[in-house]
Amino acid sequence: MSMRAGGPGEVPAETVRVARAAFPKGSLAIRIRDELGVLFSDGRFADLFPARGKPAWSPGRLALVLVLQFVEGLTDRQAAEAVRARIDFKYALGLELGDPGFDFSVLSEFRDRLVEADAGRRVLDGVLDAARAKGLLKTAGRARTDSTHVLSAAREMFWLEMVSETLRSALNALAQAAPEWLADVAEPDWFRHYATRAEDSRFPKAHAKRVEVGQRIGTDGTRLFQALCAPGAPSGPRDLPEVETLRRVWLQHFHQVEGEVRRRDPKDRPPGALRLVTPYDPEARGGRKNELIWDGYKVHLTETCEPDAPNLVTNVATTVATVADSVMSETIHASLAERDCLPGEHWVDAGYPTASQIAAARREHGIALHGPVAANTSAQSDPAGGHGQEAFTIDWDREQVTCPGGHTSVNWSSRLSEHGLPVIRVRFSSTNCRPCPARTACINSPNAPRRELRLRRHDEHHALQAARTEQQTDDWKERYKVRAGVEGTIAQGVQRCGMRRSRYRGLAKTSLQHQLTGAALNLTRIDAHLTDTPRARTRTSHFTALRPPTNRSAGRNDQDPH
Repeated sequence: MSMRAGGPGEVPAETVRVARAAFPKGSLAIRIRDELGVLFSDGRFADLFPARGKPAWSPGRLALVLVLQFVEGLTDRQAAEAVRARIDFKYALGLELGDPGFDFSVLSEFRDRLVEADAGRRVLDGVLDAARAKGLLKTAGRARTDSTHVLSAAREMFWLEMVSETLRSALNALAQAAPEWLADVAEPDWFRHYATRAEDSRFPKAHAKRVEVGQRIGTDGTRLFQALCAPGAPSGPRDLPEVETLRRVWLQHFHQVEGEVRRRDPKDRPPGALRLVTPYDPEARGGRKNELIWDGYKVHLTETCEPDAPNLVTNVATTVATVADSVMSETIHASLAERDCLPGEHWVDAGYPTASQIAAARREHGIALHGPVAANTSAQSDPAGGHGQEAFTIDWDREQVTCPGGHTSVNWSSRLSEHGLPVIRVRFSSTNCRPCPARTACINSPNAPRRELRLRRHDEHHALQAARTEQQTDDWKERYKVRAGVEGTIAQGVQRCGMRRSRYRGLAKTSLQHQLTGAALNLTRIDAHLTDTPRARTRTSHFTALRPPTNRSAGRNDQDPH
């Protein structure tokens, strides 16, 4: 299909007349069109379509349909029906009353084009550009970010289901690609064990029997893979995605011991970042945060938080579940900078700020990154008498450190930490440390000959010390309350747009879902701003309200979303 220049223009007069009569007080779709005009031009998506071929339905209109679909939680069929039958949708899209719309499959095809070009962010940017033009987007002040877990579209499986379904999936793919070859190599028992879904099977409850079933599945999968690699086997089936998934899962769960297939010990399995959790969504990973364990992804939402403007989502970043929050600040800031949405202050929770991230935010983007930083938990930092790093005087120019006893260091060297981060190791002379009267307060090991320090780089060291000092003040604690409202944004995304579970399989499609969710939240908030809908207050249970005032948590009621 090809794209022809055009797209939404003026709303037809008859559509205007009927919409005004049917909606005398307006609706979200009507108000958005009246206030923001045409959100998406066809030119924004011109590179997604070839120059020749059958003309496609307007991509600018399709983008708006996708956003409205998430605003109202519609399926593809329902969204296509709304375009065909609802007057407010026709008004927002600038369609004639008699326009028949499109088949619902067009939405899926358009999403595929957005995924292939990684163009989901263009939809969110289209809403932000329109809001900026109307003076509704204020980005120079404060912003806040938080993340939440996203469940994979594929259901969770325990390990016997996982390996059994992986093998069944590979057998089904091979049955289509090379049926004659598979009929020759398949064992008779395979048709009994793998012809139906694993969830329909009754696995034994006894541990010994389950181990036996696991070894049988492992042996069958190994035989199949050996047959694929044997001389004379067709080469094409080896490249099937299901066969590659089989190979990765078997490397993860099984190995051969003296020619016999055995299950790997937990310590012998790959790290979580590489470990597959389902054969039907190979990009999903197992995540863990405190007591929460899930299979899927993670999404980071960044929003503005100014009292005189709607709180708009300015950035959405989706990752696999194993990516830590502490490495995301720079990615988020780079995305905001690219779209001229950088804030002056960025408020986050304790998972994001590290010394390197705080320093990089200030150095690269001029952003003050605020969030609780980890306290110094070394034994020497004990306030009861230990000598922590704060007790030492650092001369960065001369690359020397002076201890509380007045002695200077004898070695200053740059190293990499166990996490691969640049650090500075400082060593003092054992001649000075052994007879020092403050040795017990300075060195926590009686066998250590000298005191050693491990410092961060100059800018990171000062950024961390300044953050720890500032965060002890009442003023900072009061200002930090602004961050709490982003939790309400996540709740709104989960409850209104279904953000908790991915609608699709794969990181790219899940990321598109979250970009559309961010755009939908923005339309909802702009509409609430236009209609003077007050922001929701933090809900408090009747029992919590009985808590004595002196023990109540700090209020957050003026920053929660609509």
